[in-house]
Amino acid sequence: MNAQRITLRVSTPSRNYFVHIAKGILRDSGLLAQQLGLEKRIALIFDEAVKAYATKIVDSLKAYGYEPKLLAIASGEGSKSFKTVEMIVTALSEMELDRKSTIIALGGGVLGDVAGFAASIFLRGISFVLVPTTLLAMVDSAIGGKTGINLPQGKNLIGSFHQPLEVWIDPTVLDTLSARLISAGMAEIIKYGMIHDQALLEEIEKKDKADLLYLIKRSVEIKAEIVGADEKEKTGKRALLNFGHTLGHALEAANGYKDLLHGEAVAIGMHGACLLSNRLLSFPETAIERLKKILRLYSLPLKAQGLSQRDILDALKLDKKRDRGTNAWVLLKNIGLPIISKEITKEDVDWLLKEILD
Repeated sequence: MNAQRITLRVSTPSRNYFVHIAKGILRDSGLLAQQLGLEKRIALIFDEAVKAYATKIVDSLKAYGYEPKLLAIASGEGSKSFKTVEMIVTALSEMELDRKSTIIALGGGVLGDVAGFAASIFLRGISFVLVPTTLLAMVDSAIGGKTGINLPQGKNLIGSFHQPLEVWIDPTVLDTLSARLISAGMAEIIKYGMIHDQALLEEIEKKDKADLLYLIKRSVEIKAEIVGADEKEKTGKRALLNFGHTLGHALEAANGYKDLLHGEAVAIGMHGACLLSNRLLSFPETAIERLKKILRLYSLPLKAQGLSQRDILDALKLDKKRDRGTNAWVLLKNIGLPIISKEITKEDVDWLLKEILD
């Protein structure tokens, strides 16, 4: 086992579990599975783009006597659909998995969301282990138990809360990611800094000199703390993680989930939320400029291109967090001081969209 392994605990009412972070941890998959006491029959569901990493996991599992069955899923947001879920659960049935069997989900946020959702409904729920392969998934979607698929009308409108059995994070897989995908993941890390941690924001501002392992570890810690306090979004604390997401998800839907990455949409959404915060809460303009500088540092967009204001407004109406016809917006009084506002008027939204549509 890798001596440099970092282990963090996520404690929720439904399940407590560990997040293991270590370079080369994929080679330890068989040992980790043995330590978890997993049954021999395992379904390894993986993104087609990370087949090479699937091979490493299979080799390790077989070395410990496991019998992994493989299922590849097409890359991209289009896989978060009923069609993919049907394919997965049909395959799981043909593999003759039972309630003691486990899914290992290897891939980015899309793969984790759809495989996790399938795990939550197959045989009324079986265990799954998440092995995220993108920075965004490592610091966000792999932690907290949210699973789901999209509808044409909006993102993640169908889903469930289903906590993983464990999360295994191997930072070395990021070496093969494009700069654009790394930047998309950084958007979520920037979010944590803006809503929770000035020190994290300062590390982010170091750009190439920033300690990536620290950025991942600290992001997981913050997400785990918030999820542990409000697993199913009953108290409002977990909703603070939606900073930048109300607008971001609407932008993704208006774009048809095509060429705008989730992290890029969140970056625009954070910029928009800060503009609204300045308009309504006197959020300092110096803080807006600081965010803009950070976003530019990581080549993240400030404005949306080629989108219709009407399409964005229609998407906002289908936000799954909409309550009695009103969207909840996470705004900032200052960096590290978020609030949830349901008092945003149509006039405010119209003003905002004019500001962020390029």
